[in-house]
Amino acid sequence: MTAAEFRKIALSLPGAEERSHMNHPDFRAGGKIFATLGYPEGDWGMVKLFPDQQEAFVTRDPEMFQPVKGGWGKQGCTQVILKSAAAGRVREAMEAAWERVSVKAIAEPKNRARSVPKKRRLKPAV
Repeated sequence: MTAAEFRKIALSLPGAEERSHMNHPDFRAGGKIFATLGYPEGDWGMVKLFPDQQEAFVTRDPEMFQPVKGGWGKQGCTQVILKSAAAGRVREAMEAAWERVSVKAIAEPKNRARSVPKKRRLKPAV
């Protein structure tokens, strides 16, 4: 798989857009990152899965997927090794990552009005 193919899959998902984060391309839905490209090297991608999903992809296809090192990996961020990746499997992982952030974006709307309670004025004791 090439970086161009990874990008094409990411941008084919509903509402997906490409931006930049930490000097490499990222892909977002509802403003939330679900995939990145070119980190730590140009021939790598990343998809943001749930930890149990990550485990399933890594177990089945360790030549294509591996956990990101450190805390991000423990949260489900999963490296995609592009040179050995199959488009169908990457699409499955990308769709799962897109769904993860899309559900979160719906549950946490950005422009949600917050009600702030007014301060109560205590009446003086008579």
